[in-house]
Amino acid sequence: MIADLKPYADYKESGLPWLGDIPQHWESERAKWLFTKMDRPVREEDEVVTCFRDGMVTLRKNRRLRGFTEATVYSGYQGIRKGDLVIHGMDAFAGAIGVSDSDGKGTPVYNVCQPRSGANASYYAQLVRQMSQSQWILALAKGIRERSTDFRFEMFGNQRVPLPPPAEQAAIVRFLDWANGRLERAIRAKRKVIALLNEQKQAIIHRAVTRGLDPSVPLKPSGIPWLGDIPQHWEVRRIKYLLREVDERSTTGTEPLLSMRMHHGLVLFAEHFSRPPQAATLVGFKIVRPGQFVVNRMQAGNGVIFASTLSGLVSPDYAVFDPIGDANVEFLGELFRSRRMRAKFRAESKGLGTGTSGFLRLYNDRLGLVNK
Repeated sequence: MIADLKPYADYKESGLPWLGDIPQHWESERAKWLFTKMDRPVREEDEVVTCFRDGMVTLRKNRRLRGFTEATVYSGYQGIRKGDLVIHGMDAFAGAIGVSDSDGKGTPVYNVCQPRSGANASYYAQLVRQMSQSQWILALAKGIRERSTDFRFEMFGNQRVPLPPPAEQAAIVRFLDWANGRLERAIRAKRKVIALLNEQKQAIIHRAVTRGLDPSVPLKPSGIPWLGDIPQHWEVRRIKYLLREVDERSTTGTEPLLSMRMHHGLVLFAEHFSRPPQAATLVGFKIVRPGQFVVNRMQAGNGVIFASTLSGLVSPDYAVFDPIGDANVEFLGELFRSRRMRAKFRAESKGLGTGTSGFLRLYNDRLGLVNK
């Protein structure tokens, strides 16, 4: 798609650190001469408009209603009109920049900008999002807390931005709408294929860990309602006869910190995260050794249960087990992460919340009662 685009005849340096070269005939201008900061009063009929990180600016009810902090008094809110360029002052670094598709009202942290003659709001929304993706907006936010900005209109207005001819701005917007539409359709199709493959994967895992690999083997009732039949030569045991909890704690906190990740298992924290651990000290964290079994009790219902191949430390809230006798921790891991076992663990978990969300904990006494 991009490879089919022909380059312009001549280019020149833009003088903008985040941009590079621009077409020779393009101008550049400070954003404050292209946009007017609006401060409209709120009308009685105005509903809340939200600026999302994916660049959509729309009425909150058009996307979702949960997960927001609801204001009891809309003090300081401002009017937003369809076609306004909206820049989230505290979240612009993450791409919360776009053109509103609705009339409504928004928080005072939004920069609501009306384009002047010669400025296409949709073009500049895409451009400022590029400033975000290049981390230029984040670089401008000196003295602000980590992973946030205070990108006010004054800061935005002082930035020089390219100024293509209006007809080119409009053509670029049309091309991006077409190209993004094609890509979104391709992404949706791929996601459907991925979902189907994941279902197939889960079905294969479930059949292997509950029926074995020989489809002709005689079966017998397991006596467990959620499990059904199992191979005739298999036994059924409670988990407490397969795993023994151990609680060995670090006295120095110098061992490497490990992290449980849903799709990677137990990994070294330093290899997957650039931020420091939240805990001030690792003294008192649980020691894990290769061959032991680790359960994130808050995420057991989501399958965050893995055998360890590493030595290190995990959160004191995790449960660490030694296998008993001939119990195979790799097999148990596959079994415990299967769909029906995850559902069983969720049913046995206690706390606040329902389904796959909420503060649910799988206590060891409930884990031990679950049948193999």
